Amino acid sequence: MKNDFLVAITQLCNDRGLPKEVVIEAVEHALVSAYKRNFGGGQNITAQIDPATGKVKIFAIKTVADEVRDRRLEIALKDARAYDPMAQVGGTIQIESTPDDFGRIAAQAAKQVILQRIREAERETLFNQFSERENEIVLGTVHNIDSQNITITLGKLEAILPRGEQIPTERYRHNQKLRAYIVEVHKTSRGPQVVLSRTHRNFLRRLFELEVPEIYNGLVEIKAISREPGSRSKIAVAAQQDGIDPVGACVGQRGIRIQAIVNELNGEKIDVVEWSPEVAQFIANALSPAKALLVQLGEDANGDKVATVVVDDKQLSLAIGKEGQNARLAAKLTGWRIDIKSETQIAQQAAARARAEAERLAKPEPIVTEEAAKAAIAELEAIAVEEPAAAPTEAEVAPEAQVAAPTQAGVAPEAQVAAPTEAEVAPEAQVAAPIEAEIAPEAQVAAPEVVAPVAPEATPAEPAPVAADVAPEQPVEIPAPVEVPAPEPEQTFEQALAEFEAEEEEVSPEERLKRKADRRKRTMLEFDERLGKVVAKRKRKDGRQQEWKNEIE
Repeated sequence: MKNDFLVAITQLCNDRGLPKEVVIEAVEHALVSAYKRNFGGGQNITAQIDPATGKVKIFAIKTVADEVRDRRLEIALKDARAYDPMAQVGGTIQIESTPDDFGRIAAQAAKQVILQRIREAERETLFNQFSERENEIVLGTVHNIDSQNITITLGKLEAILPRGEQIPTERYRHNQKLRAYIVEVHKTSRGPQVVLSRTHRNFLRRLFELEVPEIYNGLVEIKAISREPGSRSKIAVAAQQDGIDPVGACVGQRGIRIQAIVNELNGEKIDVVEWSPEVAQFIANALSPAKALLVQLGEDANGDKVATVVVDDKQLSLAIGKEGQNARLAAKLTGWRIDIKSETQIAQQAAARARAEAERLAKPEPIVTEEAAKAAIAELEAIAVEEPAAAPTEAEVAPEAQVAAPTQAGVAPEAQVAAPTEAEVAPEAQVAAPIEAEIAPEAQVAAPEVVAPVAPEATPAEPAPVAADVAPEQPVEIPAPVEVPAPEPEQTFEQALAEFEAEEEEVSPEERLKRKADRRKRTMLEFDERLGKVVAKRKRKDGRQQEWKNEIE
């Protein structure tokens, strides 16, 4: 008949789901701690439980020595031969030291230690169990729902479903049966922590393995998966054996297999496409349900892979998808950047390129001969030589006017007629260049000095014809004069005060009262310690301090 102690251990193992050896080892460590606590420490003690009878025995391990210095750890050779005739110096022997009432003492002292060891053993067992099931699907029950995480019960363990791993379109409720994908398992002080996910792409892979036997057996292989959780997913499959339709095997008869997966994901759309070793064909299949007419592969300036896909005009929106979803999922599935264009856009681009090429060919390329080059160089050198002489040539107009003045001044009446003609030339010279503008006033001053004394003595030699001959000798084109606004005269304080009083008289009494009220709003009363009186200060505006003060009468 088994001992009651062993029966209790066996029942504990069955209740906690723990191996019997682990529990017995934990109990033995607890018994050793209880013995040292009640019968003195410092000894090398071990406990053994007979698995058949459940009887507990305590053994003290001592070293055989010629001269005993510590009786708790050593034993003489003569005494050791009494327990073991084969004992030798330097060896160890086990001496039974079980107290008479050790069963009661062990039951009281080892209770907490046994429970602690059992809890640790249970946590270790759970961690090992779920760490082996990492990257697999588990079925649990929703236990608690909060703003961030959802607690799911997995038998004896509670796992968490973080907010980032939840499908946005799903709504969960208490006691709901839920499948989830084990992302990782952590070991914490409170036991193992399991993190679940329903948005992971491998969650879709495991669902297909559950529903499609061909995928589970390896006859059909999942090559790539692209997913936007809660909205749409694309999966590329390939057959590993001839005669098997990979897409038909995943869809099932009348779509029964794929429909079970869609129901598990709460209506998420799934596109199953056939994988192909040819990249162009694979990209065309990935854009399903749209049909591609042409696929061109290339690279952009950065060296990234780019595929240009041509579709029918009516299927352009279908190929792009809602908010570009179909093209985005196809790009993730294939690993290529996809540029989708319609037939009309391709035809327009081809026409534009042909038109540009035709214009380039029609335009003759200029042929530069050696003689033309030499002529161009000579022309540039001539322009460079003429540029310094341009300013004095224009400035010589004013001295000609000075020479013309005495010639025309031969007769007093004729000089009076010629003077306006020179006056007309002077403003034009002012606009032509700054040098001419400085010379023009000299011409105006020189005219009266020459004409005034000569007028009474001059004889009519060559009156008007000389002035007419001089005028055509100036072929220089002078630009139109630019009117420079005259500076406004500065006002004195008396003029400004008069204008201010005139404006005040023109203001109506209502406007005057309104302005006075506005000034009161913009001022505040403060006591000035320096003046010793109350003064009105203007309020600060835009962080700038106004330092004027107005004394209150």
